[in-house]
Amino acid sequence: MIPSPQQPKIILEDGNRAVFEIEALWPGYGQTIGNAIRRVLLASLEGAAITAVKIEGVHHEFTTLPGVLEDMVELMLNLKRVRFRMHGPGPYTATLAAKGETHVSAASIKTPAELEVVNAEQRIATLTDKKAALVMDLIVEKGVGYQPVEARQKEKVEIGTIALDAAFSPLRLVNYEVENMRVGDRTDFNLVRFHIETDGSIAPREAFSQAAKILQEQFTVLAGVFAKKAEPAAAAAAEPEAAGEEEREETLEEQVLKKKIEDLELSTRPMNALSNAGIKNVGALAKKSDKKLRAIEGLGDKGIVEIKKALGNLGLTLKQ
Repeated sequence: MIPSPQQPKIILEDGNRAVFEIEALWPGYGQTIGNAIRRVLLASLEGAAITAVKIEGVHHEFTTLPGVLEDMVELMLNLKRVRFRMHGPGPYTATLAAKGETHVSAASIKTPAELEVVNAEQRIATLTDKKAALVMDLIVEKGVGYQPVEARQKEKVEIGTIALDAAFSPLRLVNYEVENMRVGDRTDFNLVRFHIETDGSIAPREAFSQAAKILQEQFTVLAGVFAKKAEPAAAAAAEPEAAGEEEREETLEEQVLKKKIEDLELSTRPMNALSNAGIKNVGALAKKSDKKLRAIEGLGDKGIVEIKKALGNLGLTLKQ
């Protein structure tokens, strides 16, 4: 029976950026899990984007507006960068109106109650004349991944309305890296580390949870395709097997606790202090509280920090 990994840990969380780690993955599963979650994060999470725009005085994307520094192509690129948080099914219509010599940003967009602009600082246009005016209606919809106009258009749009390619994904960056780690006597277990950055419309931890849930739902369906109703005899025979699997999982945990202190690769001073105190294995060390460790002669603050870090690499902590 392949053991389950440890629960994900948050290593760093700063606004819309975060780093997560999953430890004790079966050898080779780091790439399997990492690639699957990355693909779902980038292509399957729901987000909101502008899908069409109607600008007063503009009939197609090659029109120029007097008093506006940007051409229509650049203006539409700026609109695609505006990110929204949607609290309803949509679609919704937002409006923007600006006059005079000014810099126009996403903060000028007026939205209904169900819609919220996330990056209000995003530049949209620059009006260079006191008589210049920019008035537009924006259609905002929900979707997943990247959808070009050709994939979304089911019918002709109204004259004067310009359809936009839509990048719905709320993720800006998703990377992962895989390292080997020690579990018990084996050193080929995997640790996978995710670096995630969102557009601010969703928290990184929420994005990670949604991706894992999507994968769980997909595999739950696959796992049940060929399942048959177990007969009483088969069910009875399965009980000892399940018990044996639990024992094997417990054995793996016991192996970690039975590791020798020398395997933690501590520096000389804390190693000698633990040895003199009669602490010979990881299990005995994990049972000690911070207060009891500080009472050990020769073990200073730096040594305790080093011990906590070594235990953390094994998924353990000191007794609370």
